[in-house]
Amino acid sequence: MNSRNPALLVSVGAAVAVAAIVGLSAAGAAGSDGSTPFAIAAPTKAAPIPFIGAPNYRAIVAANRAAVVGITTESKARDESDDNDEDDQGQSQGQGNGNGRANPFGDNPLFRFFGQMPQMPRQNQAPEHALGSGFIVSPNGVILTNAHVVDGASEVTVTLMDHREYKAKVLGKDKATDVAVIKIDAKDLPTVHMTASSTVQVGDYVLAIGAPYGLEETATAGIVSAKGRSLPNDRSVPFIQTDVAVNPGNSGGPLFDGYGNVVGINSQIYSNTGGFQGVAFAIPIEVATHVQEQILKTGKVEHALLGVGIQSVDASLARSFHLDTPAGALVAKVDDDSAAARAGIKAGDVILEYNGAKLVDEGQLSAAVAMAEPGDKADLKVWRDGKTLDLTAKLGAVSSRAELVKTAAATGGGKLGLGVRPLTADESSQSGIASGLLVERVQGAAARAGIQPGDVVLAVDGTAVTNVNQLRAMVEKHDTSVALLIQRGDSRIFVPVQLG
Repeated sequence: MNSRNPALLVSVGAAVAVAAIVGLSAAGAAGSDGSTPFAIAAPTKAAPIPFIGAPNYRAIVAANRAAVVGITTESKARDESDDNDEDDQGQSQGQGNGNGRANPFGDNPLFRFFGQMPQMPRQNQAPEHALGSGFIVSPNGVILTNAHVVDGASEVTVTLMDHREYKAKVLGKDKATDVAVIKIDAKDLPTVHMTASSTVQVGDYVLAIGAPYGLEETATAGIVSAKGRSLPNDRSVPFIQTDVAVNPGNSGGPLFDGYGNVVGINSQIYSNTGGFQGVAFAIPIEVATHVQEQILKTGKVEHALLGVGIQSVDASLARSFHLDTPAGALVAKVDDDSAAARAGIKAGDVILEYNGAKLVDEGQLSAAVAMAEPGDKADLKVWRDGKTLDLTAKLGAVSSRAELVKTAAATGGGKLGLGVRPLTADESSQSGIASGLLVERVQGAAARAGIQPGDVVLAVDGTAVTNVNQLRAMVEKHDTSVALLIQRGDSRIFVPVQLG
């Protein structure tokens, strides 16, 4: 027996054991009175999974390569101080994306845009050049690509498969979803065919065409690894995760399903090297076409706003809020005079459904709201104080990317151990917090939960606390866990703390 094949060992061992048990049932299971004291069911054989065959990648590439374009941009060299422009809306921190523009993933350099080639050293403020991809969606020259490919560009050049070059006009771009619409002055161009990303599932074949490192018309293939991914600081897009090899220059290129339909726009990779490491992300095509329609109609994009700060519900928080399962979006903060406030949503509510669709995590809520339009009505099923409520919100409008629905990160918990005191009048006035308990000392599991000196405890399981005795009494009512609403700087998050 080959000891280097543990799967074979397990399989053979299991077969022998089953045979022995079946033999016992057949030969020695009957009692002295002829009865059968027990019976062992014969093993059932699982139905084989049918093999449907691989896609015809050759045909997909042949039918679509002419509709995939290369994009070269030129932008004026900028001083480092330019990266703090208000137009970046708080995205100026973190890893650069290769063209002098900042990474919107903040201080997480593992999530990278891959539309640009590495930036060349500046000499006498020479113009900067970057590369990307795109695809034609209209015979009259309308092209979809990533917003970060053309962001800040003073000149955009599109190269077709037959090497014709056109200067492109940026009709509009949306940083929130990273989608841009550009146009070239041409007619009778080949186009791609698009279909909803819901038609592909995890495990399905997908193919990308683009220009990695400037290598035009490069095709790579893989499978859908996951769907509905929410990335750091980018909760408005339910990304498609794939293992399709994509690299700098692929940004903005199409992701095809096994039938040759575009289901997404390749946008980002997870990498600690800057190159492909097996994890790539694409924007669902219905998100892109939603943006495209608005840009072509009005020249701009408007996103709806609910006006809440939300976070995931883990097992600890689910126990604290007496939920059967850890699902939904936990509301940590409600903005004043927002759609959520007017609808009666409160901090501590768990939003379980949005327009009849169950929410597995907070990312689904963020994506649903981002896809809606200002003025749309949202029917919400909310969990509060051990029961469900039905609320309706009339969504507001986002005036900047910073106002998009954001998610605070939940942290683990342990046994409560805090030294707190009420806020002074000056502290309350300076912080804008009406009442709460300032954390002065942290020990035990409260520290392990991530609570820090300087945090302000606002509520326990959604109920506001104003003094130390109230906090102590509320915590004593819990046997297993408690959820504390913490204010830290400008952010509010619920922190689950395990008791005992």
